[in-house]
Amino acid sequence: MPASHSESAEFVNAFEIKSGAVNLPVLKLLSVDMEYVSSQLWQKVRQAPEFFRNAPMAIDIHSLADVDIDFVGLVRAMRDCGLIPVGLCGGAERQNQAAQAHAGLSVISLARHELPPPASAPKPKAAPPPAEVHTKIVEQPVRSGQRIYVAGGDLVVMSQVSAGAEIMADGNIHVYGTLRGRALAGVQGNLGCRIFCHDLQAELVSIGGHYKISENIDDSLRGVPVQIYLQDQSLVIQRI
Repeated sequence: MPASHSESAEFVNAFEIKSGAVNLPVLKLLSVDMEYVSSQLWQKVRQAPEFFRNAPMAIDIHSLADVDIDFVGLVRAMRDCGLIPVGLCGGAERQNQAAQAHAGLSVISLARHELPPPASAPKPKAAPPPAEVHTKIVEQPVRSGQRIYVAGGDLVVMSQVSAGAEIMADGNIHVYGTLRGRALAGVQGNLGCRIFCHDLQAELVSIGGHYKISENIDDSLRGVPVQIYLQDQSLVIQRI
């Protein structure tokens, strides 16, 4: 006699909980004036609406430790812009309690590379590159809605990246075809990374969090081979 659903369920795991690393953008709060914050946030989101749409985001209040913050107003401002606030870091105990009680925010810890240095500490030197960097090669087209992320290495796409697709890597990105979607290199903060593509038609390109959207890319750089890199904190797109 076959086992019933309830009997079978006793021997089958319904879910697993595993530890893992998730790359989250961080909103570093520098003001307690929520109208001012909301206004600037709208301006930023309007520059790249698809990039920020439904984006989960952590809130860093290291710079405002132990001051009163309107967490309800902050969460409302972020959600009005289409962002999803998921947690708070860098707060004093009373700030953490207020954020949890009044705004439903969890308290999280940033990855070590994201933590700000102490005010009295000298500016740290750039970390040396890792001893081993692996490369992921994708031979098929990256289609709309697909997202590919390479942790700790480079990404090479041998075909096109369609509009609505997103490719990300901790290292460099090479696209040997048309790049129409979004490409984000150095997503863990490596500002020395580059993006190379044979035909630039991208919706957004980013190096280490510095980005340009389609409307800000010069027409003369479209449809030609280019490299993209950072110079003096500005994103440079250059024909090759």
